[in-house]
Amino acid sequence: MPHTLLVLAHHRSDSLTAQVAGHLQARMEEADGTVDVLDLYAEDFDPRLTPVDEPDWEDREKRYSPEVHAHMDRIAAADDILVVFPVWWFAPPAVVKGWIDRVWNYGFAYGRSKPRLAGKRMLWLGLAGGPDSDYAKTGLDSAMDIQLRASVSQFCGIVDSSVRLLHGTELSGVPQAQRSARVREVLTAAGEALEERLPR
Repeated sequence: MPHTLLVLAHHRSDSLTAQVAGHLQARMEEADGTVDVLDLYAEDFDPRLTPVDEPDWEDREKRYSPEVHAHMDRIAAADDILVVFPVWWFAPPAVVKGWIDRVWNYGFAYGRSKPRLAGKRMLWLGLAGGPDSDYAKTGLDSAMDIQLRASVSQFCGIVDSSVRLLHGTELSGVPQAQRSARVREVLTAAGEALEERLPR
């Protein structure tokens, strides 16, 4: 069964985003898959790019920081990559961008005649508070698809990649008595997205 790198990007362990990640981890493990959970906040990942992790366009064999190479090893070991994140300002949190900046680096994720990440599957799963109609009306759904699927995954050789947004995930406007049901709906939708894009 596939080995999945599940990347979680939320600062609260009790968040709906974390619940979705935990639910999907359980589903994959129940299907006899193995899951490496990379919780960017819990592992205190530093998203700031410093000179030690800056690409050297004249040396694609550059050795980056030990932290970055450890993350590269986890990506390389995965058959599937699943990134679960909240949508803030119509984009993933800054920690996700920093993870891409530092880890998906020249000589590893791109810059080779044969992409090292080719053959992997990837799903970007975002929890968006607003309705899908708002995103479609303004083109924000397409913008996120281009940013993540085309400009990161496919640029790095991962052709089998998609972006899926779960809408209406802001629970503050949901009456307390209805929140459990809404959470179940979100978890169900997340499971369906997983099965559609990363079937076990």
